[in-house]
Amino acid sequence: MVFERPKRPGSPSDKPNPTGRPSSSGKRNRGGGSNGGRNLEPSPWLEHPLDPNPYPIPEASFVEYLRWMRSPDSPYKNPTKVQILQMAEEKANYRDRLKTLTNRTQRIAGEGNTFQVKCLWRIRVGGHRGPESILLPAFDALGMPYIPASTLRGVARTQAIREVMEQKGLSWKQAEEAVARQYFGYLDSKKSEERSGKVIFLDAYPLPQQSGNGGGLAVDMANNIWSWDSAGRDLLYSPNPNPFYSLNEATFLVGLRSTSQGDDETLATVKQWLSQGLAAGIGSQVNTGYGRLVRAGQTNSRDDFSRDDFFSVDFTLEGQLIHGRQKFTQWNWNDRRNESQMRGNPDAEVRPVAFKSMLRYWFRAFALGVLPSREVQRLEGQLFGAINPQQVRGWVSVRIADGRVVQREARPNTQGKHDPCGEQSGRLILAYSSEAPLNQRRNLAALLKTLTWMMFHLGGLGQGARRPCYSRKSRERAPWWRGSTVIPDRNDTFWNLPEDISGFQRLFQDKLREFYEALGRVADRPINPRQLLEAGQASQDKWPEAVDASSCIVVCAGDEDFGKPYALATLHSQDFKVQNRRGQVDYDGNLCGQVQGGVKPSPVWIANMGDYQVVTVFGASQNPRKRYLEELKRQARGRYAQIFPFT
Repeated sequence: MVFERPKRPGSPSDKPNPTGRPSSSGKRNRGGGSNGGRNLEPSPWLEHPLDPNPYPIPEASFVEYLRWMRSPDSPYKNPTKVQILQMAEEKANYRDRLKTLTNRTQRIAGEGNTFQVKCLWRIRVGGHRGPESILLPAFDALGMPYIPASTLRGVARTQAIREVMEQKGLSWKQAEEAVARQYFGYLDSKKSEERSGKVIFLDAYPLPQQSGNGGGLAVDMANNIWSWDSAGRDLLYSPNPNPFYSLNEATFLVGLRSTSQGDDETLATVKQWLSQGLAAGIGSQVNTGYGRLVRAGQTNSRDDFSRDDFFSVDFTLEGQLIHGRQKFTQWNWNDRRNESQMRGNPDAEVRPVAFKSMLRYWFRAFALGVLPSREVQRLEGQLFGAINPQQVRGWVSVRIADGRVVQREARPNTQGKHDPCGEQSGRLILAYSSEAPLNQRRNLAALLKTLTWMMFHLGGLGQGARRPCYSRKSRERAPWWRGSTVIPDRNDTFWNLPEDISGFQRLFQDKLREFYEALGRVADRPINPRQLLEAGQASQDKWPEAVDASSCIVVCAGDEDFGKPYALATLHSQDFKVQNRRGQVDYDGNLCGQVQGGVKPSPVWIANMGDYQVVTVFGASQNPRKRYLEELKRQARGRYAQIFPFT
């Protein structure tokens, strides 16, 4: 693949320094900004006798860039990860090499023994930690992304074992031995013909693409916001964005061929197992939409539903959208902090992980009100997957069909004032994973269907999830839109809402009862939602993010103000503003959340249903949240009803 050579330092003022900090010898004059019209950009490269020059020849890989990344003790380490990953993504050219490799696969496999599979979204197979602990997908010796032959063999073998277990009623060990003897090789056999496999699997490479780097390599992002403490009692809030690589919508060429002991019938059977296994998903995060590979020409993403799917709904998301990563734009100098800072633009993407994370969040919040925290941690991992305290894959799988950005977010300049709000759409699909026990599937479906309904009516998704979508055009400054509203695009009895507040109150309480009943069956213990627990002590400046004895959910309606629905206008009113550390009047961090002085998420969620709003308040027993609810009720003049706790 081909890379452009990084700009060679042309003068002493451009030489990188080993500390990674901008100095008099590390300033780059790019114009604009402060400090004499210059932005001080830290060099992304290590000091070295040889300047970093990835060879501009096809045999070089992006690893050549990563080798020269900044020292781990640099204060600019994390922004540099983003800068270098994007640099390598944009300047790589895999086309020629991938063409050579896929042609080789066709020649080795022979005519009729290859087929194409397309990834419906992203895929991460294998992988290891590379420079700066960046998670990398699987790459061959020359830095080409691929699916190893051993992975394909394992996928076909696992699918075969599951089918034999189901058809013949065998245990895993019995089925494993049966398929190994006949197809994949069984080393403990005394018969020589059973010790070797009947099918040869070849490494699968992406077909060269015309766009991008030609191989589908794209920067991805994971962000573990919530985590349990070591004792499993308290939740810790700490956003931790971690950039890495995955392949986006790549099409792979898969090749198989028979050994001297195989035949056409055996090859066809194994090919079928492999196709089914790839469709179920391979690699990491398969329960979150990654790794599903569909045979080219057989189906399309919208109609590709498996027998394990138990629920789906079309949706539209408006406002601040779901984002994948921050695209690097430039370094800017911050005079107040006396340092360089990265500036980036959020990249909108319909990500299944956003829906799964939100389902997980609301499950945890409601379960903490009726179950001990250690039991909630166990159930959360059991349903959605976990790494700690032990690795669990999870029972539920979440994916998106036909996800797309319908309308980009408004431009962050004066011209963007007249832009419509951002919009994304797609179909949310919930399915049982292979780990879901048969005797719990009906309970799991009942639990997740109700939880999904509540998620749609408690808040949004993505960056502005805690606020409904609203316009800021009257503020005369960007961003022109805030908040997030997710709308189910269905018109049936499950999704239809009553027009009056009392009707919605009864409907939501019915859904809550269904949720708690299903939760009790999954947890195998009785649950009484009228006997609530306290997930933690609530005070003025501290509260548990739990729908427990100290929380409250209400539905209300009232007059809009400056384009904001009633509940949000009341939250942002002057009555609830306080004086900040700089002596300025600002939003109360104990009501609206804060960034300065330690990040604190808002204890108030607001969802706009059009005729009324649903408001969830954590720590509602203490001011200023208690006073906010009282004011909501007073100004609503009868258009107010409490959903939770039950009265």
